[in-house]
Amino acid sequence: MQPQHQPPELLQQRFFYRGRKFNFDVNRLRLPNGVEGDWECIRHPGGALAVPVTPAGELVLVYQYRFAVAGRLLEFPAGTVEVGEEPAVTIAREIQEETGYRASQWRDLGKFPLAPGYSDEYIYAFLAQGLEPLPQPPAQDEDEEIEVVLMTPEAFETQVREQPTTVDAKSVMSYFLARPWL
Repeated sequence: MQPQHQPPELLQQRFFYRGRKFNFDVNRLRLPNGVEGDWECIRHPGGALAVPVTPAGELVLVYQYRFAVAGRLLEFPAGTVEVGEEPAVTIAREIQEETGYRASQWRDLGKFPLAPGYSDEYIYAFLAQGLEPLPQPPAQDEDEEIEVVLMTPEAFETQVREQPTTVDAKSVMSYFLARPWL
C-alpha cells in the first residue's frame, strides 16, 4: 500500500525559524478532508543511514550523545543529506567519519518517513557490507562524541526488546529492512 500524495491547500504561510540542519514553519492549511487549522512542521532535507556489517557478521553501531534526550543512544551511523547531495554519497562519508570503516558493497533498503506527525524528514537506508577499517579515519565532527560498538544481530534485537529507550527508532526500522540480507 503506497501513501497517496494529497497535499493540503496552503491558506497562509508563516515561517518561524531557519536553522543549520532544519527549518520550522507554521502554516494555515486546509486538509484534504476540508478541516482548516494551523500546523507546525519541521522541514528537513532528509537523512541517510547505513546498517554496517563486518565480514564476521557483526553490526557496527555508534553510541552517541543526543542533547534532545539528555543522554546517549545506540544508533547506526547516519547523517543529514546536504543540499544537492545524493543520500548514497552522504552515507559513504558518514560511515567513514563515524565508524572508521569503509564499505565496498552497498544495498539500497529504501526510504521511510521518520516522524510524519511533525516533520517531512525521510531516512534513506542502506546496508553496508565488505567493511574494512580505514588506516587513517577522518576526524569526527566537533559536536560528535562517538563510541563505536560491535554487536551480533541477536544482541541488537535483545537490546531493542529489553531496553528500547536506548536505541533510536530509525536504527530499529533500518535493521529490520536489512534483516533479510544478514
